[in-house]
Amino acid sequence: MRLSSSLASLTVALALVLSLPCEAVPHARVKRPVSAQPFGAECRTRTTGSHVTAYCHNPYPGTDRVSLHIECDQWWDIDTDGAPVDTGPAMTVRLTGRCWENVRSVWISHQPA
Repeated sequence: MRLSSSLASLTVALALVLSLPCEAVPHARVKRPVSAQPFGAECRTRTTGSHVTAYCHNPYPGTDRVSLHIECDQWWDIDTDGAPVDTGPAMTVRLTGRCWENVRSVWISHQPA
C-alpha cells in the first residue's frame, strides 16, 4: 500500500511540472552584444498607385547602406529589389520604384557600409 501512495504522489508531481507554461520554466540567459554606436537610417515610404518613394535620413555618424524592396500585387508583375545606396552621416537619400499595377508591400533593408 505504501508503494502505491508514493507512486501516486510522484505521478501528481510530474504532471504538475509538465503542465507549467513555457514562460515559467527557467531559461539560460544569453547576453546580447551591446552596440557601441547607434545605427540605422530612419526611412519613410509613400505608395501612390503603382509608384513607391522612400526617403531615408541617417542621423548617426556611421554610413548605412539602404535598399528599397517592392512586392507587387499581381502574380505576373515582377518584384524589385533596388540597388543599395550608401547613406552617409546627416545625409538624406531618395529611393524610387514601381510596379505595373498595384503594390502589395514595401520595405527597406539596412546594412552597415
